[in-house]
Amino acid sequence: MDKEKKSIERIKMASEMSLHHYGKPLVCTYSGGKDSDVILELFKRSEIPFEVHNSHTTADAPQTVQHIRKVFRALEMQGIPCEIEKPTYKGKRTSMWELIPQKLMPPTRLVRYCCSVLKETGCKNRYIGTGVRWDESIARSDRGEFERLGKTKKETEKFDAVMLMNDNTASRRMTELCMRKNKMVVNPIIDWTHTDVWEYIHSEHIETCELYKMGYDRVGCIGCPMMGKKRWKEFADFPKYKSL
Repeated sequence: MDKEKKSIERIKMASEMSLHHYGKPLVCTYSGGKDSDVILELFKRSEIPFEVHNSHTTADAPQTVQHIRKVFRALEMQGIPCEIEKPTYKGKRTSMWELIPQKLMPPTRLVRYCCSVLKETGCKNRYIGTGVRWDESIARSDRGEFERLGKTKKETEKFDAVMLMNDNTASRRMTELCMRKNKMVVNPIIDWTHTDVWEYIHSEHIETCELYKMGYDRVGCIGCPMMGKKRWKEFADFPKYKSL
């Protein structure tokens, strides 16, 4: 089975589980990056009912924001439900630039409060699809095709979707209850390499964010501490973000 077909099968299985356990369509999370563009295309080709969700981080480059808006306009024209969720903190609208003084420090490699507030609060109690790949980092090498997200890394569990769909015992009923109270995740392109992603983009003529043409190999928050020295290029290209 080729990677495209295998990924679409994962999406279809997650869709069945989402409709069965949650009574709602699968959600395609979308950040504006190349991996998001690939999984969005796979969702379309799967022909399942789905929604698209973006968490507005307030620290994305203008080109990324423009690409997201362009993609969402096209999706809305196709009748696909889309949502851009603005971040909140302690019940109030917030941004990266408001969080930093409240936390008394900018985000660091070890203290990544930005992700938990700006990126990970959306789609509560839903089944979502992400563009996470093993090839991206060592930290993601222990992620599974199908997961239940917990509050901590230890609580996040991989599970066998086939077993769950076929199990009719009391354990399945307990799992269904657990699922509805948690965010479930399918990672359709978990086993794709960086090369696989770009080959698919070129072969299927998928439009990506303009930043890739400017020499960027990632699209994310400007100045992310996880990017090491690369963030200094970002600050040079976007000096207003550095000032903020």
